[in-house]
Amino acid sequence: MTAMTDEELDARVEKAADLLRGRKIALLTGAGISTDSGIPAYRGEGARTRSDPMTIQKYLGDEAARRRYWVGGHLGWRAFAQAEPNAGHIALAEMEAGGVVSGVITQNVDGLHLRAGSSHVIEVHGTMRRVLCLHCGQVFDRRDIARQIEERNPWITVPENVLLAPDGDVLPESTDGFVVPVCTVCEGMLKPDVVFFGEYVPQDRFKAAESLLRASSALIVAGSSLVVNSGVRLVERARRRGIPLIIVNHEPTRADTWADLTLASGTSVVLPAIQELLQ
Repeated sequence: MTAMTDEELDARVEKAADLLRGRKIALLTGAGISTDSGIPAYRGEGARTRSDPMTIQKYLGDEAARRRYWVGGHLGWRAFAQAEPNAGHIALAEMEAGGVVSGVITQNVDGLHLRAGSSHVIEVHGTMRRVLCLHCGQVFDRRDIARQIEERNPWITVPENVLLAPDGDVLPESTDGFVVPVCTVCEGMLKPDVVFFGEYVPQDRFKAAESLLRASSALIVAGSSLVVNSGVRLVERARRRGIPLIIVNHEPTRADTWADLTLASGTSVVLPAIQELLQ
């Protein structure tokens, strides 16, 4: 995608509204919808990535890596949890309330769609709000695990300014002496309820996403480069059905050639503008 003038953007937004008018719209959102809430994207300008992302294999098999994850995850989560929904999230919630949007399929783990007021949200990559015990299956609220971490590590402090990754992680300076949290039921290993690199999206979540898409007659991809295969698979299903496909993303995506319309702009700009024309 190439940058557009204001006039070109206005014209494309009007064309998008024409394509969408009278249809039930499903949304597929990625990290780009949350950048205006202070959470960085994985790709594009301002992205913060690392060369060695945490994989499920490393998490399960390497105690030092697991300790590093929990230190960074705790420091990042405290800042991550303070993020507020932006205009893009709010526009989608209001369009759902108005009967225009059928629901949101999100690749994000930040929970901002729910906090904005969207009620039909499928979090295909999980959520940072929950922590699971891999031994007994107990589910914990992340706030309870944060309290356990601080009780076990009273020396830990959250800096005022942290460089967040899109999943709420931070690269810690040191993990010396850190005691990882454990399940309070069986003392088993804990893991945030998110899909790590090397894991598959749970089948029930993907089927729920497919069901939402089948119940819709248009699809908007907002803030995703569609690098992750689960997103591409959903877009492919929309393409096969021949329903309108609109992509809103600053950077090019893997599905631009399939789209009826692409808008190289921010979701906080485009989604409220589409809302205004449709409602």
